[in-house]
Amino acid sequence: MSLQQTLVLIKPDALQRGVAGHIINRLAHAHLRMVGAKVVKVSEKLAREHYKSLSDKPFFEELIKYIRGRLHGEEHSGVLAIVYQGEDVIAKVREIAGATNPEQAHPKSLRGAYGRVTTKGQIENVIHASSDPQEAEREIKLWFSPYELTHVIFPVKSVSRNGKKDWRLK
Repeated sequence: MSLQQTLVLIKPDALQRGVAGHIINRLAHAHLRMVGAKVVKVSEKLAREHYKSLSDKPFFEELIKYIRGRLHGEEHSGVLAIVYQGEDVIAKVREIAGATNPEQAHPKSLRGAYGRVTTKGQIENVIHASSDPQEAEREIKLWFSPYELTHVIFPVKSVSRNGKKDWRLK
């Protein structure tokens, strides 16, 4: 077992349908420590950087619209970004989340319970969870600044911008 961090994104469809509290409750029962949380209006740049590994996929543009809350015409949609920490947190969160496709996810998983595939074939799977420790670190640094977390989880350096700390690049 190892102490890890992971990024969880509660996606726009979950926020719009009012199931974010249920998702947080399920994750809380796994005895994970929340070390950062915020609601983010996702920019085009952030969405593309977050999903850059999928940029060659035919569904990439729809995925960008989805994470930005643009599939339902919701201009003020956001994402609830959360950093969790705990023993083997990545595997635990991914197990609770379930398979990416809600139709293939266990019915008691988050995606099985709250996700759906629309009549247009769009997968709405309510939650993103980091896939491995390297991806978790990349994603956390993309979505959060060190001062937005309750304690330092990765090396930081001091910067002159308002005296706040920033991530030290590897």
